[in-house]
Amino acid sequence: MEDLAIFVYFMHNVQMKNRIFTCLALAGLGLLAACGGADTNEAYLKNAARVTTTTAIATTTTSPATTTTVASSSGSTKSVICGADNAEFPDLTQFAGAGSGYDAPKVVVTCGSDTLTVASNGITSYTYVQKTPAGLKSQNFSWTVSTKPKIASATTSIETKMSAVAFTVTGLPIYGPMEGPTPSQEAYGDPVYNDLLDSCGGHTGYNADYHYHKILAISSCSLEETIIGYALDGFPIYSNPQYKWKSGYEKTGNPTSYSWNAYTYTGGTSTLDKCNGQEQSDGSYRYYVTESFPYVIGCYAGTAKKQTGVAAQAMPPMGSVSKSSAFLCTINRDDLNRLGDVAS
Repeated sequence: MEDLAIFVYFMHNVQMKNRIFTCLALAGLGLLAACGGADTNEAYLKNAARVTTTTAIATTTTSPATTTTVASSSGSTKSVICGADNAEFPDLTQFAGAGSGYDAPKVVVTCGSDTLTVASNGITSYTYVQKTPAGLKSQNFSWTVSTKPKIASATTSIETKMSAVAFTVTGLPIYGPMEGPTPSQEAYGDPVYNDLLDSCGGHTGYNADYHYHKILAISSCSLEETIIGYALDGFPIYSNPQYKWKSGYEKTGNPTSYSWNAYTYTGGTSTLDKCNGQEQSDGSYRYYVTESFPYVIGCYAGTAKKQTGVAAQAMPPMGSVSKSSAFLCTINRDDLNRLGDVAS
């Protein structure tokens, strides 16, 4: 269902301190990224009035950390309350931003009666330390989801979905618990198990696009113990203080490669359902972040709204990489072990 997107990066200036060997690199290279952000900003703006307008204006100054999300044409509201269960999209001016030389983080929220649209440049609101050849660059994300989601008659798998399955209230994409095909010994493996993520649970991909595979609702990552984002089916994703709710998946194999084959859903007391969420007494639904696989979402409980543009860009489908999309490269063995996903 997703267009095949195969991109190739050439790695330059790699240090050749250890034994050099030839490898087949597929469709992109990425190295371990790190937040590096200090806990310099504490809380979101509180007591924001609920937004009823369907327009949003973003104002930007020259400082890397002064892009403001404004949720009304009058400019009187700095944070935005919108979406199922009324999530708060924070004013990003209170956060330090990615650092000198990077664009200011920008999130523009359009809140309608039936839909929520979040446009973002994908820049972190905490310090970014470049660890990949591509680094971090502004994107042109735009997600639209329902504000009145409903539980579907059957769940929808995200196992082969190699693109965003959700987004945070700070405007960053969330991917599933699986990496891309590089390096081959860790193809489609669990990025948490393989230690490929920064201290906030994310890293950058082939297009210098930052995204999460795991969520930490802590102030140094600009997230609070509350609703941290939305899945593309419109249901909210909640934080999970002290991990009260447990994942129902158990590790039954080796997650180094193809993570979905390494975990089995068994359920149990105080565990979430297969999608990593639970239905509420009023018939609504919510996902929870968990400490273990699948970390954020295991499947869609509702019907995901199809996205377009950059927000829908995908990695190559599994097993569909041709010889023409690969190239021979010579890299340091230690660096190969730190390669991240191709287009996630």
